[in-house]
Amino acid sequence: MERIHTDAVAPSTAPLSQAIETNDLLFVSGQVHRTPDGELLEGNIEAQSRQVLENVAAILEEAGASFDDVVKATVFLTDADDFAAFNRVYEEYITEPYPARSLFAVEALALEELDVEMEVIAEV
Repeated sequence: MERIHTDAVAPSTAPLSQAIETNDLLFVSGQVHRTPDGELLEGNIEAQSRQVLENVAAILEEAGASFDDVVKATVFLTDADDFAAFNRVYEEYITEPYPARSLFAVEALALEELDVEMEVIAEV
């Protein structure tokens, strides 16, 4: 088991690794719309989603992977009405064949200010 870390993503305030690689799989922890300098990105769901995907991309790259290697994505939105907007941004980063995905509308995420979070599993 190997811990993956990049300074291109702000460190989490929770006790977790950005990602763990084991048995040719990479498990990327849930990423939120925190900028590399540690600030939560303000703005609409598209901007926030783009930051989430940029964070995931940076961790994948650190592990020698890309979105092409993602086999499963899990997404959490605090507003189900953001589904279409999130999908538009998602398709800028992830192309066919799309990975398996679950998307949940949840009442809240870990911090009150969070609107979107995404975790992925990739082959490495």
